[in-house]
Amino acid sequence: MAGQCIIVMGVSGTGKSSVGMALANAMNAKFIDGDDLHPRHNIVKMGSGQALNDDDRLPWLERLSDVIFSLEQKSETSVLVCSALKRRYREQLRTGSQNLRFIWLNGDYACVLERMKRRQGHFMPEALLQSQFAALEAPGLEESDVIPVNIAPSLKQIVEHCVSVLQAEAELPARLAS
Repeated sequence: MAGQCIIVMGVSGTGKSSVGMALANAMNAKFIDGDDLHPRHNIVKMGSGQALNDDDRLPWLERLSDVIFSLEQKSETSVLVCSALKRRYREQLRTGSQNLRFIWLNGDYACVLERMKRRQGHFMPEALLQSQFAALEAPGLEESDVIPVNIAPSLKQIVEHCVSVLQAEAELPARLAS
C-alpha cells in the first residue's frame, strides 16, 4: 500500500480523527488531520457558529489536494482526515492522484449528536451538525473508491474492519494476476 492515501471522511462528530489516528498507527502510515490545514478564516468562521460555504472550502481543498499529491510522489502511505461532504470535493481530492481511497464514516444524526456532546476542545460547535448533514452528498455505488463504514461499533472494531478491507483490496490485484 506504499504511496496510498486513505481519506477518512464524514460529517463532524463521526470519529474521523480518532479513527484516522488509530488507522494510521495500524498501517504505520503518516497521519494528517485536515482540520489543521483550514485557513484561519475558516476556523474563525466555524468557531463563531457559521457554516462554511463552497468558496470557503476551495482553498482548503486545494491545500489538501497538494498534500495528497506530495505524499504520493514520495510513495508515502498516509491517512488524511477530511469531511469531503460533497462529491465535487471528493473529485477535487482525486485530481492528480493515482492511489486514493475513502473511508466514509457514517451514522444517524442522533448517534453523531451524542458523540459531539461528549467531545471537548474542538472548534466545530454542535449547532452546525445539521448543516453538515444537509451538505452531505452520500457517496453512491459509482464512487467505487469509497468504503462505507458504520460508526456504531467500537473504535477498535472500526479500525480492524478498515484494515481488513484495505488489505483485501491491496491483495486482490496480485491474486487476479496469478
